[in-house]
Amino acid sequence: MTPPPSRRRALLGMAGLAGLAALSGPAAFRTLAAARGLATRTRAGLAFGTTVALTAAGTDPAALDAGLADGFAAMRAVEAAGSLFRADSALSRLNREGRLDAPPADLVAMLRFALDLAERTDGAFDPTVQPLWPVWSDFSARGARPDAETLRIALGRVGWRRVALTPDRIILEPGTALTLNALIQGHAADRVMAALRAQGIADAFVDTGEFGAIGAHPDGAPWQLGIADPRRPEALSAVIAPFSGFAATSGDYGMSFSPDRADHHIFDPATGRSPRGLASVTVTAGTGLVADGLSTACMVLGSEEGGRLVAGWPGCTVRFTGKT
Repeated sequence: MTPPPSRRRALLGMAGLAGLAALSGPAAFRTLAAARGLATRTRAGLAFGTTVALTAAGTDPAALDAGLADGFAAMRAVEAAGSLFRADSALSRLNREGRLDAPPADLVAMLRFALDLAERTDGAFDPTVQPLWPVWSDFSARGARPDAETLRIALGRVGWRRVALTPDRIILEPGTALTLNALIQGHAADRVMAALRAQGIADAFVDTGEFGAIGAHPDGAPWQLGIADPRRPEALSAVIAPFSGFAATSGDYGMSFSPDRADHHIFDPATGRSPRGLASVTVTAGTGLVADGLSTACMVLGSEEGGRLVAGWPGCTVRFTGKT
């Protein structure tokens, strides 16, 4: 079963609200960078079922070109490891076969973090909720919601302790299937940023579906990040300024199974249904992996428990948006 399209464009990088339209294209970036004696490069593409884009500025054009090429290569490696959009990914093979020997390092890193976060949240975050996706997709296509017995059967295949992970192999209990959609874009942002830094790039903005920024915007001002209103995507509900590090948003609007968005692609592993309290959660963190995972966990936990969870991670912030 193909997973839902990647979550949203809930965050938008920019230099300033007033100049948003003028600063949104590669030509504008080149002009601003040239005024400071810098070259700039922007490269866009498709990954993880969504559009992605990398922008970097610096004094060495060759390093910029190499950095963006390496960044896209890093994204492709992450996709090959853990994307459910690719039938040939290591994760897709694991789900089909129940066992994977010599798993790629990216898959091991994401799954290790997923299992650690599952333990830390008492299972509120759980990478084994994938069996719920085809249930909800099939019922939604018929204009219905899954009945209690159908969910009970699906939940019998859910549980993070059904996964055995070592650096050498991953083994799933029969019927178990994994999704890393709640982590893969954040992990990709980390890998891309590492590739850019390795080329000596100090000013960059990364959009893998989650976001990362280092240094400054080409006009010399700090990066800012606009948080889209979950009910009016063309409007901003808040702005993070200055923005440095990584940010991720989870919300009820990326893929909805009901017109009122009560049922969506984020599942509470305890019930098999979607959490009802929040429309979106935005987390900033020192890594994209942490930001991505915490934002999903907070959607399930709610603002009170989610706030306590984030408070336990140094350097993280969280913003909750309730349903309206």
